[in-house]
Amino acid sequence: MPPANENLMELLIMIDACRRASAKNITAVIPYFGYARADRKTQGRESIAAKLVANLITEAGADRMLACDLHSGQSMGYFDIPVDHVYGQPVILDYLASKTICSNDLVVVSPDVGGVARARAFAKKLSDAPLAIVDKRRHGHNLTEVLNLIGDVKGKVAVMVDDMIDTAGTIAKGAALLHQEGAREVYACSTHAVFSDPAVERLSSGLFQEVIITNTIPLPEQKSFPQLTVLSVANLLGETIWRVHDDCSVSSIFQ
Repeated sequence: MPPANENLMELLIMIDACRRASAKNITAVIPYFGYARADRKTQGRESIAAKLVANLITEAGADRMLACDLHSGQSMGYFDIPVDHVYGQPVILDYLASKTICSNDLVVVSPDVGGVARARAFAKKLSDAPLAIVDKRRHGHNLTEVLNLIGDVKGKVAVMVDDMIDTAGTIAKGAALLHQEGAREVYACSTHAVFSDPAVERLSSGLFQEVIITNTIPLPEQKSFPQLTVLSVANLLGETIWRVHDDCSVSSIFQ
């Protein structure tokens, strides 16, 4: 997969080419907005790259943007054009429904406090399954330390939900804690699989019954492992593009 910067430049050049060819409307479809995590300054002299990239896409000539599971919904405010924010949640929920896991055995787990709203929405779609939260504190970039678990997972099938998996440090330590607290099985669900090293090693270590992701980011063959399931968001994005083109409601897809 080409690096994010190369993908961005290709997108900007394509938008510019369409604009110069007198396209009536230009919609940038970005399944994974890779700069969304840089959405604020955490310390002095830092760039807010999410805003910078939003400006680049707008200035290149895009009239609208379609993105999937932005790291923070506030990122939509960085764009001066309409943004359609779609979610990979329905694709993952449909797959989990096919697993025929008893709803009484399920508990949805947020790997950190910041993901509680996402996990709560996910749990509501799973027959209002109970919610648990892994409390953690971060010690440096991409390093976390799990402290404790809020909620009961003993004898349950725990489904961990996050928007992306990068190095898998957070979700792997969370899974280890869930097993310590008596969880029968642990599933990991995420829309975006960044899989920076050593993510594959952590995810394939036996902590997870299954790791469920979508194909918003192309996954190289060498990053595949037996517990991994990759779901396609093609139908979801296709339906959204059709609704945008025909001026129909997009939000009704997720109701």
